Amino acid sequence: MVKQLRAARTRQALVLAAAEIFAADGYALSSLPTISRRAGVSAGALHFHFPSKEALATEVESAARRAVEQLVADRRPSAASALHLLVTVTREVLAAVAADVVVRAGFRLSVDPSRKNGTGFGCWWRAWVCEELLRAQHAGELADGVSPDRVAAVIVAATLGFEVLGAAERDRIPPRHVEQFWSLVLPQLAAHGDQFASVTHPGSRPRADSTPTGRSPV
Repeated sequence: MVKQLRAARTRQALVLAAAEIFAADGYALSSLPTISRRAGVSAGALHFHFPSKEALATEVESAARRAVEQLVADRRPSAASALHLLVTVTREVLAAVAADVVVRAGFRLSVDPSRKNGTGFGCWWRAWVCEELLRAQHAGELADGVSPDRVAAVIVAATLGFEVLGAAERDRIPPRHVEQFWSLVLPQLAAHGDQFASVTHPGSRPRADSTPTGRSPV
């Protein structure tokens, strides 16, 4: 039991150290010796758990996915609708990008051009966004003419863009950037966009008698 616990702690230390280095330097410039030193683990122990840098990067992506899946599971019961869940999760994922180096590294690795197989976490995130938009469409939450697939591409691109901004500024992504994004997108996206005023602008109250006009297909 003690040996298993020690192995689990070593593996966790390696994943965290790798996430810190991948997030800071990218995949190509990161090295296993640097990661092992950061984790305080011998090279032999590192190779026992992860035979290659790619195996370690894949595990970091998997850990990031598990963190976001848990966030979704926590928020789903209180979400009023699929669109409400999408807005809430997007906001909190971007907060996690700033606060959780594993999530930040997962996003960076998923789009790193130096990786041939770095699509796992990014593909999962896009599939989840698209799935929620399809749920919203089936529930009548989307405006006529809105394409879930096209909107998913916009949301995913925005998510990755905010992640890049956060990484460049080395600071928390300003919440106003996320709220501004949704305040622009939701009136075009939602069948009744004003019902989300309290979601995109916490503390405001939605107008029950208002319907957005001048919407263009998305």
